[in-house]
Amino acid sequence: MNEWRNAIATTKHRARCEWAVPIMLAFLSACAPSTHVLIGPARQPIRPDQVTIYSHPPAAAFEEIAILDASSKSAFFAGGQKSVDKVIERLKIEAAKLGANGVILEGFSDAETGSIGTGVGSDSYGNHSAVGVGVGGSLGIYKKTGRGEAIYVQPAGG
Repeated sequence: MNEWRNAIATTKHRARCEWAVPIMLAFLSACAPSTHVLIGPARQPIRPDQVTIYSHPPAAAFEEIAILDASSKSAFFAGGQKSVDKVIERLKIEAAKLGANGVILEGFSDAETGSIGTGVGSDSYGNHSAVGVGVGGSLGIYKKTGRGEAIYVQPAGG
């Protein structure tokens, strides 16, 4: 009888663990700083420093590989050039993994993803009156997001 109980308990525990792994993966992937969607065949990976950033499609022939998204979080302000640089670095890393030697930038956006706040208050009261005073503050957590198209630019003369 105890063997059956142990077998049932083990099966229930295993079923709970099987759900835990996909849930954890979903949470971790939601925090990923860069992602891609393939729209063409990937190539052999290259180094990120071999990836060129384009503001417009290059004049040379190229192949489309993927749509890229990358982000950079910053606390208390919407970022600036440092956040843009971090997003571009992450786009280049993601493109290099796919063998793309170029990224055509499609745009950047800012979003407040959360905030940290606090407040304090005090009150005083007597027989015929009451007074309350409070003050609070909040600071935002921002995310800069960039989007681009990973491409492979054909070498000159090839």
